[in-house]
Amino acid sequence: MTDSLFTPFTLRDTELRNRVMLSPMCQYSANDGFANDWHRIHLGSRAVGGAGAVMTEATAVEERDRITPGCLGIWSEEHAEAIEPIIEFVRSQGATPGIQLAHAGRKGSHRPPAEGGDPIPADDPEGWEAISATDAPYPDGDGAEGGEPAATRRMDGDDVDDVIESFADAAARSLDAGFEIAEVHAAHGYLLHQFLSPVTNDRDDEYGGSFENRTRLVREVVAAVRDVWPDGKPVFVRVSATDWLPDRDSWDVDDSVRLAPLLADAGADLIDVSGGGIHPDQRIPGTGPGYQVPYAEAIREGTDVPVAAVGGITEPTHADALVRNGRADLVALGRELLRHPYWPLEAAHELDADIEWPVQYRRGRFD
Repeated sequence: MTDSLFTPFTLRDTELRNRVMLSPMCQYSANDGFANDWHRIHLGSRAVGGAGAVMTEATAVEERDRITPGCLGIWSEEHAEAIEPIIEFVRSQGATPGIQLAHAGRKGSHRPPAEGGDPIPADDPEGWEAISATDAPYPDGDGAEGGEPAATRRMDGDDVDDVIESFADAAARSLDAGFEIAEVHAAHGYLLHQFLSPVTNDRDDEYGGSFENRTRLVREVVAAVRDVWPDGKPVFVRVSATDWLPDRDSWDVDDSVRLAPLLADAGADLIDVSGGGIHPDQRIPGTGPGYQVPYAEAIREGTDVPVAAVGGITEPTHADALVRNGRADLVALGRELLRHPYWPLEAAHELDADIEWPVQYRRGRFD
C-alpha cells in the first residue's frame, strides 16, 4: 500500500501517528531559558490539533548558545523539569514530542525580532561573547544604539570538546524530560552550520579546510547524542541543504547529499532539510509552494536516509502528494501550523483519511 500523509511512520521502535511534523520555530518567550505557559499552549495545541510529531524551537544546550535572551534552553536539570509537564501533555494527546538541540554560535547574543533583532554587545548586561568556527562576527550591523556586534571568539580544542559534551548532556536531560525524538540543529547559519560552510569556516586545523574536516564536528555531535539516546528512539538532524550563495565558495546541495550518509553512520535516522541562514547576502530562489522540497528530494534520491521536507507547504493535497510520490517521508509545517494549529485534523477531513478522531472533534466540526 502506498504511504500517505496519514500513514503512521516508524523509525526504530518509535511510531508517529502521521507524517505531519511541527517545525522548530523560535518563540522568544522563555525567561532565562525556562519553558512557561506560552510553550505549553504553543506545543500542546499542535498536539491536540493532530500533528504526528511536535518539535520544540531551537533549544540551547548552553546558556551562551541562545540566539536571544528569550530563547528556550535545556542546560540544567531545572530547565528539563520546567518542560517535562508540557511534554507529558503532548504525549497524552497522541503526538510524538521532539526537541531540537541547538547552539547559535556567532548568531547568538541578539535581540528578539520584535525588538529589532540587533546584536547585543558582550559588555551589555543582557549580552554575551559568542563562539564560532571563526572570529568574524555575523555581519548584521552595529545595532540600534550604535554598539558593536556581539563579540565572537574562534573556538579552540577545549571549546570543541565542551560543545560536544554540552549536546550529549542536553540530550540526556531531554530524555529524562520525556522527549522521544532528539534533533541536532546543523542549519540556518548556527554553530554546526558555521563549521560546515566554507563561508564561515576559515580554520586550518582538523575542523577546517577539507569536506571531511568541516563535517567533523557535526558528525561527532550526532554520535555523542546517539550514544545517550535509546536505541529504540530516533535522532534527526536539520541541515541547510544550500547556503543560497551561488557566486561564492559555499555549502550546496551536492555537499548535503554527500553528508547525509555520514550522518546516518553517526546515528541519524532522518534528515530534516531546510536552507540558508549562513549570511545575509543569500539569494533565495523564490518562495512558492514547496520551494525547498527539491533539496529534500535530492537527499532522499542520493541516499537511503529518510527526509523531512519544508518550505511553503500549505495545502493538504500537496503535502499528501509529497509522501505518496516518495519525495519526502515527513512534511514539516512551520508558519502554516502557527496560523492553523488544527491543520492536521482539517487536512484529514479534506483527504477523507482514516484516523482516530479526538472525542472532542467530531468530523462535522470541519464541514
